[in-house]
Amino acid sequence: MILVIGAPGNVGRHVLARLRAAGAQGVRALVRPDEAAAADLPGGVEVAIGDLRDVQGLEAALTGVETVFLVWPMLTTEGAREVLEAIARHARHVVYLSSIGVGGRPEERDDPIFGLHAAMEALVGESGPSHTVLRADTIASNTLGWADQIRATGTVRAPLMAATAVIDPRDIAAVAVRVLTGDAHRGATHRLTGPRVIDPPEQVRAIGAAIGRELRFEEVPVERARERMLADGRPPALVDALLRAVELRAPSTLVTSAVADITGKPARTFQRWANDHRDAFR
Repeated sequence: MILVIGAPGNVGRHVLARLRAAGAQGVRALVRPDEAAAADLPGGVEVAIGDLRDVQGLEAALTGVETVFLVWPMLTTEGAREVLEAIARHARHVVYLSSIGVGGRPEERDDPIFGLHAAMEALVGESGPSHTVLRADTIASNTLGWADQIRATGTVRAPLMAATAVIDPRDIAAVAVRVLTGDAHRGATHRLTGPRVIDPPEQVRAIGAAIGRELRFEEVPVERARERMLADGRPPALVDALLRAVELRAPSTLVTSAVADITGKPARTFQRWANDHRDAFR
């Protein structure tokens, strides 16, 4: 039995679909009570209602589980040790979705998101079961946050994040399934990227090409972005983490072959992701 934690998310849903397509028989999805009605999960997946904040309830979802795919959705490690102890009472292997920024440039070690993942990797390593870490670069589906602006104005107004080798969540899932269903990658840490570095303005142009509209990217100062994000109702801690990342991260030149090496297929381009998700921006 494989338990996917973070099942309704942009990566988790693809992990579930690919596990089923690969013929995995025991696939269970952890879904929070408030997500259950809207969760659109593949057929044949067992659903366990639970919450990472309720470790006692999590025990039921872990019954009979041998392998766990773990996405940690919180901005701190509070409660993580207890969750990992619960996992260790049942599972023999944990696959943790981390960030490629872990162990990166010294000037980026104050980045709160990279720091969170570094702390989580340490806790996973101490928890007992064998583990595999997937350090993913910027995930293409993050750009879905621009969809309302694109539909309404054709202009994305946002702080200018550093260029990275953006990766398709389907490629992360393809790697995860290989790792979840075999023993070859136990103890490994893999750095997953897309095929080339692409900055936000180029991402916006790629989305424009996909939907047949000329789109623009307009850089917004960090403080102005903070005011807007808080006014939109985003949690202050999340706003601070995202904007601190804007200030600390330098453009990346890192491109790895890990997706192709593990899955046998090259990583998808951002343009392909935009083409396949054009309806979300129309």
